Amino acid sequence: MNTKIIKSKPLIKQPKINVITLGCSKNIYDSEVLMGQLRGNNLNVVHESDKMGKDDIVVINTCGFIDNAKQESIDTILQFSDLKAAGKIGKVVVTGCLSERYKPELESEITNVDAFFGTNDLQNILHELGANYKHELIGERLLTTPSHFAYFKIAEGCNRPCSFCAIPLMRGKHLSKPMEELVNEAKILAKNGTKELILIAQDLTYYGLDLYGVRKLDELMRRLSDVPGIEWIRLQYAYPSGFPMEILDAMNERDNICKYLDMPLQHITDNMLKSMRRGTTKQKTIDLVNQIRDKVPTIAMRTTLICGYPGETEYDFQEMKDWVAETKFDRLGCFTYSHEEKTHAHTLIDDIPDEVKQQRVDDIMEIQQGISFDINQEKVGKTFKVLVDKKEGEFFIGRTEFDSPEVDNEVLINAYTGYAANGSFVNVKIDRAEDFDLYGQIV
Repeated sequence: MNTKIIKSKPLIKQPKINVITLGCSKNIYDSEVLMGQLRGNNLNVVHESDKMGKDDIVVINTCGFIDNAKQESIDTILQFSDLKAAGKIGKVVVTGCLSERYKPELESEITNVDAFFGTNDLQNILHELGANYKHELIGERLLTTPSHFAYFKIAEGCNRPCSFCAIPLMRGKHLSKPMEELVNEAKILAKNGTKELILIAQDLTYYGLDLYGVRKLDELMRRLSDVPGIEWIRLQYAYPSGFPMEILDAMNERDNICKYLDMPLQHITDNMLKSMRRGTTKQKTIDLVNQIRDKVPTIAMRTTLICGYPGETEYDFQEMKDWVAETKFDRLGCFTYSHEEKTHAHTLIDDIPDEVKQQRVDDIMEIQQGISFDINQEKVGKTFKVLVDKKEGEFFIGRTEFDSPEVDNEVLINAYTGYAANGSFVNVKIDRAEDFDLYGQIV
């Protein structure tokens, strides 16, 4: 009897799509949505993998916010462009803020990138990668953060006229996401083990005004607070002008809404705030901070400031230093001014030398270091609920409700004296404190 041998065809290895994310948490969110769609199309997608083959595709999600971020994005594009030219990867696709803002220039300067897309081109990117946009995947994401916390974008774009900011050029006008869609997304995340939602937008406090005719952040917070499994809700990027005080009521009412508020104030002198087009004054800013602290006495407030804005005098800077020392923000970040094309401030003379800008940043951060040290010393001997993010060396590393990942303080727990699983909540008694770190034991 003749036996017919059937030779199986060799399996064709599917190329990987390697997504590289640069910039802020809003870009992280966008990458996660893109990756969720790609996975939903049964494509092999990874995030920032070091292992790549000659047929693999790299998607770079760029940042175009300030000079340093733009340079990092350009360097990354050139790096993978060179790998493509050397035959080590198959395709390079660029998306995000930098290519939204500078697409013609990038196309003419870096010619072997396969395609450039902007910030609202998800369906076109998917088509380029051989995928289709699936409406049934709305709310589904492939998290790049540890599964127990997720950045949660509630709106896109910004209507604010801040003179120094290029975000409206890259992200467009403010567009709130419907509340039902957000609640559904939160339920999906919670079902997959997410315990902390970090609410992000260019302007959180504007939420709902475009969709519903009134600000609805407080209602959204309560709706998200009701989702089973969500134990922490955190607010980042709240704009001070027109601040809706009712969100503080929600904070006080609900145990799972963190007593935490990130409110970038940028400066304090009246002439700087006016030139920056911030829509507020020094006294209004001071009053607002005091009102927030009066209403939520235990709140941790984070702010960010800009040093070296055009026309910032030594007097302006000294006034800001005095205000920082007096106000004692729990958390503070500081940046040098970046002269951005097509912004209103670009019509001004960028008259502060780079070394002066940097020195002013260093001076502010030195003040903040002392403030942070003093605030942390007050925590010694007290017990806090801590969310454990990771283990590094001899420590489990976590955060209190007063700290956002990557930018704020950390709690280091001795791994030899207690055990804590990643993503778990533990009670930690603080026995030592440094400028930006707390050390403690599980109790």
